[in-house]
Amino acid sequence: MTLALKPGLTLYFARHGQTEANLHKQFSGMKDTPLTPLGREQAKEVGDILAETLGLQPMTVDFVCSPLQRAKTTMSIVREVLGLPHDGFRTDPRLQEIDLGIWDQLTDAEARALDPAFFERRTNDKWNVRIPEGESYADVAKRIESFCHDIARDTFIVSHGATTRILRGLFAGLSAQQMSALDEPQGVVFCARGNVVTRLDPDA
Repeated sequence: MTLALKPGLTLYFARHGQTEANLHKQFSGMKDTPLTPLGREQAKEVGDILAETLGLQPMTVDFVCSPLQRAKTTMSIVREVLGLPHDGFRTDPRLQEIDLGIWDQLTDAEARALDPAFFERRTNDKWNVRIPEGESYADVAKRIESFCHDIARDTFIVSHGATTRILRGLFAGLSAQQMSALDEPQGVVFCARGNVVTRLDPDA
């Protein structure tokens, strides 16, 4: 079933800026990792996009992010660009990254070496297969759908790669395989109305 927002509402969402784990191509779930200098610049780009989109009305939007530090740092930078208090937002655990369990902070090669057969099974079925001590895409979809159903005003969220990928897939009604093939861009904003999602790029 395709996810849709309540009529009249707009959801803006972005992934946090590049982190040290992203730079080193490590899986990054519930364990935190700081933003790189590029990641901080990407957060500023997100702020610039929102400033252009929201104009003089940023105070009308609810600002919510994942409680993980990389998302909170990104949100603080975005709000500073908008001329708002850097800490004037709330967090919601439903926006956290997928829990990657025993793979957290490992590279692809390191995760595969733990159990090659399982690695292939999970790669081919991210929707149903949970990483040991972690989550599946279906688990994340359940909590992100719950969050969207609770939105009562225009909202901007900062979340994570897999989480925003799944959110985009839910709005588009994609299959699990199509969802898994989506990119996970940083430094851009997605805008959802109903179930239609558009991408807003810097200087677009």
